[in-house]
Amino acid sequence: MTKPAPGPDQPPIPVRLVTFNTHHGVGDDDRHDLPRLATLLASVDADVICLQEVDRYYGERSEDVDQALLLSRALDMQLAWGPAIDEQRAGTKAADAPRRQYGNALLSRLPILISDVHRLPGTGEPRSALRTMVELDGGALWITATHLTTRSAQERAAQVSTLAGLHTEPMDTGVLVGDFNTEPDAPELDALRQRFTDAWQLARARNDQAGWKFWQSDAGMTHPAGSPHRRIDQVWVSPGVTVAGAYVLDAEGASDHLPVVVDVEVRSGV
Repeated sequence: MTKPAPGPDQPPIPVRLVTFNTHHGVGDDDRHDLPRLATLLASVDADVICLQEVDRYYGERSEDVDQALLLSRALDMQLAWGPAIDEQRAGTKAADAPRRQYGNALLSRLPILISDVHRLPGTGEPRSALRTMVELDGGALWITATHLTTRSAQERAAQVSTLAGLHTEPMDTGVLVGDFNTEPDAPELDALRQRFTDAWQLARARNDQAGWKFWQSDAGMTHPAGSPHRRIDQVWVSPGVTVAGAYVLDAEGASDHLPVVVDVEVRSGV
């Protein structure tokens, strides 16, 4: 049976999305506290949560636990995982032994239909992008989560070019989120701006809810958490996605970044 074309009266599908650099669960107090992080994330009531700097059996700094799995269980959400660092753990030889990993995690209360990991070019710390597609009631949303390099604008430009290439023409409804380690108007993000729009600027309502600097209530600053003056944690949307609201929340000491919450509206019938 042929699927009917979406009519003009079909409402868009609301999705609440969060992006948050978790600093491997270590807060301003230098304490690894995964329950604190889980409580903060649960309070947002998000449909999709994109996390950067997540550890899986990485070592003592995060108590050598599988943070991605523990958070997905605590929040009762599906998990997609995109390692940037993937190494054999010291002292392990078995092929099925857990590996030492670090990277991007996506938690979703919506069904995850597709999940793949793409290495990004560059030197120094490995970087990757986690691309997923989640199922909506009457549509679908592509979500690419990433964490760009701090090394140079040139390397970030090469990584952005790769990211833009992951979003093809049939992927009409998509978002690209993460820690870009540069401002949204930086020259190296030009390839991104040609295909996506900064959700913060597009939002019909926006606010910093951290609350300590009322004159920054519309600025979207996310780093450093204690005195934010950089908007490096961002959400970008394709033409099939509109933005009802964008908000920066207080991390409550859970990380050195602040989380960004975006309420998007996804075109139905795609």
